[in-house]
Amino acid sequence: MINNPEEATEQPFISHLIELRDRLLRIVLSVLVVFLGLSSYANNIYTYLAGPLLKHMPKNSTMIAIEVASPFFIPFKLALVVAIFICVPFILYQFWAFVAPGLYKRERRMIFPLLIASTLLFYLGVAFAYFVVFPLIFGFLTAAAPVGVAVMTDIGKYLDFVLTLFFAFGVCFEVPIFTIVLVWSGLISRASLAEKRPYVIVGAFVIGMVLTPPDAISQTLLAIPMWMLFEIGLLCSRLFVRNDEEADINNALEYFKDDDN
Repeated sequence: MINNPEEATEQPFISHLIELRDRLLRIVLSVLVVFLGLSSYANNIYTYLAGPLLKHMPKNSTMIAIEVASPFFIPFKLALVVAIFICVPFILYQFWAFVAPGLYKRERRMIFPLLIASTLLFYLGVAFAYFVVFPLIFGFLTAAAPVGVAVMTDIGKYLDFVLTLFFAFGVCFEVPIFTIVLVWSGLISRASLAEKRPYVIVGAFVIGMVLTPPDAISQTLLAIPMWMLFEIGLLCSRLFVRNDEEADINNALEYFKDDDN
C-alpha cells in the first residue's frame, strides 16, 4: 500500500513514460525493417519518382549529381522517406493506442475514424501530386527553358522539390479534417464556416498560385479539389456537431462509472 501521494502520482507517470518509450521503439523498428526491405530497390524507386520529369526532358538530356556522394546517398534517403510513408498507418495506430485510454468513449468513437480518414486523404494528396500535378509542372518548366539552356536537374535538388510538393499537397488534402475538427471543437460553427465560403475559395486559388507554376491550368487543378474537399468537410461536420449539454452529461456518467469500478 502506497502512503505517499507523490509516489502514487509518480508511478502512473513513469508507467506512461515506459509505454511511450515502447511505442516509439516499435515505430523506429517498423520503419527500420521497411527501410531495409526497400534499400535494395532504392535506385528503382528513385527512377520511378523521377519519371514525370524524365518524360518531359529533351532528348540526350539526363539528371545529374553535383555532389560526390549524391548517387549513393540520395536513393537511400528516398527509401527512408518511403519507409516512413508506408509506416504512417502503423505510426498513427501507436499514437492512437497511447492516447485512447485517456479519452471518453464518445471521443474515441470520433477520433479513430478521423485518423483513418486523414491518412487516406494524405495518400490521396500525394497521388494527386504525382499523377496529375507533376506532369503539368515539369512539362511547363522544361518548355519554359530559354533557347540554348540544357535542362539537367540535380538529383538531390529534385528530391527536395518533389518531397516539398508531396507534403504540401498531402496537407492541403487534409482540408476536410481541419473543417471537421474546427466544428467539433466548437471553435467555429458550421453556419459561420459556410458564410466564409468566398474567402475559402479565394484562399484555395492563392495556395494554388503559390504551390504551382504560373499557369491557370495547374493552379485550378489544386484550387478546385481544395474547394470541393472543404465542401465535403462542411457536409461531414454535421456528424460531429457538439451538443455541449449532452457531452457534459455523458462525460460525467463515464467519470462516475470509472470511479465505481
